[in-house]
Amino acid sequence: MPGDPAWPRALDDLGPAAPLCLWVRGDPDLAGAAARSAAVVGARAATAYGERVAGDLGAGLADRGVTVVSGGAFGVDVAAHRGALAVGGQTVALLAGGIDRPSPAGNLAVLERIVDAGGALVAESPPGTPPSRARFLQRNRVIAGLARATVVVEAAWRSGALSTAARAGELLRPVGAVPGPVTSVASAGCHRLLRDGAAVCVTDAAEVVELLDPPDAGGEADGRAASGSGSVLEPSGAGRPPGPADRSDSPAARTLDALDRRRARTVAEVARRSGLGEGEVVAALGLLELAGDATPVAGRWRRGGEPPRGGGAVAPGW
Repeated sequence: MPGDPAWPRALDDLGPAAPLCLWVRGDPDLAGAAARSAAVVGARAATAYGERVAGDLGAGLADRGVTVVSGGAFGVDVAAHRGALAVGGQTVALLAGGIDRPSPAGNLAVLERIVDAGGALVAESPPGTPPSRARFLQRNRVIAGLARATVVVEAAWRSGALSTAARAGELLRPVGAVPGPVTSVASAGCHRLLRDGAAVCVTDAAEVVELLDPPDAGGEADGRAASGSGSVLEPSGAGRPPGPADRSDSPAARTLDALDRRRARTVAEVARRSGLGEGEVVAALGLLELAGDATPVAGRWRRGGEPPRGGGAVAPGW
């Protein structure tokens, strides 16, 4: 329960939607498991490609000490769990029913192995509760809240995995998506996330780890200076007064993160992506425009103060 040392405080970011308590079978230290974790989610009707990628991601992340979080379902979920188990890593499965009603029955052996290997089965519903469609959707928000980053491997245009990604984005957690063949309907949802700027492209475990541990731009600049080659980039903020988005938790920073350099967004879209009210977004956009960090385009807004290369204005829906 909240307040317990083993309670993952990351779930508190869900606010009023946070679970009141969780039932756990296996390792009860969810706080420790969630401290460095990534959710790998996707289609139940996954293709061979999706299952292969999910398994590789699960193994690669677990091998790097990252807890693999997923939903225990067929397809991408169970492939990610299996990948983590194959290298002796830790994995956590969020169930849509009670912990004594693990489902689907076809994955029971894998779910039992998760417990035996030191992982955990976790449920928001009390023991005896059967899984249901509504509980699957509710479960998705817990996956997004528990994990430090979320990766969608395969997802159709309308997929429950996209709801997990959307909730992760609302929590300002990094979201990745794995591209697939442009002819595959199983990857249409991933391509939608990438096209809309709601996720970054990831292709292996190392790139997912970058979502958890962004490269230190300052350190890279220092390395170039020491080698004596190339130009040196000053750390953010050097030589200029503080800007409106310099505080990572400020409304301006959250608004800036919700903008895209190429696709202009409406105030309503920015508010939804940033988790702010539209009034707060309008005020933040004004400050960002003055600082040269945001540009209005036909009633919409995009990131940056200059048009993209190639000249001309950005089409509102681009």
